[in-house]
Amino acid sequence: MDRATDEVLDAVGPRLRALRRDRGITLADLAATTGVSESTLSRLESGQRRATLELLLPLARIYDVPLDDLVGAPRTGDPRIHLKPISRFGMTFVPLSRRPGGVHAFKMIIPGRPEPLEPTPQTHEGFEWLYVLNGRLRLVIGERDLTLPPGEAAEFDTSLPHWLGSADGAAVELLILFGLQGVRAHVRSGPHP
Repeated sequence: MDRATDEVLDAVGPRLRALRRDRGITLADLAATTGVSESTLSRLESGQRRATLELLLPLARIYDVPLDDLVGAPRTGDPRIHLKPISRFGMTFVPLSRRPGGVHAFKMIIPGRPEPLEPTPQTHEGFEWLYVLNGRLRLVIGERDLTLPPGEAAEFDTSLPHWLGSADGAAVELLILFGLQGVRAHVRSGPHP
């Protein structure tokens, strides 16, 4: 390996130790949640063991940070964010956040159609918060059938049967925050006492 690579790898251990201590996690607790032995974690933090992808991936998940942050990867110099849209169920989702775990942010685009679609409610684990940017969103949650114009927001448990679509056949754009079960958005409208 070259000298620059050695310097990057040498800095991983102290960075991992600082993250663990900042979060108040013991080596025993970390070993129990990652499945990596306590002695391996200790050697990794002290620099006696080289970091591997197999060791860093579960740590990035537990610490809820991108892998690049664990290894101190240098920034590329290009400040642009290259978003890769995902197409599902005839809609486009543009990821706005990239960290593993926690709450994820998306811009969602529901294309216009000559005739609005009939709802086909689905369920999955999680909790969703949404905000309508443009168009009129039809939101079906269980027995409730709502129409949200631009500027309105909603939140719901995604284990309830739900469906999102256009209320009038025109395109709809919205922002979505999606998190694991029990993670909710907190909105404050004024100074906190």
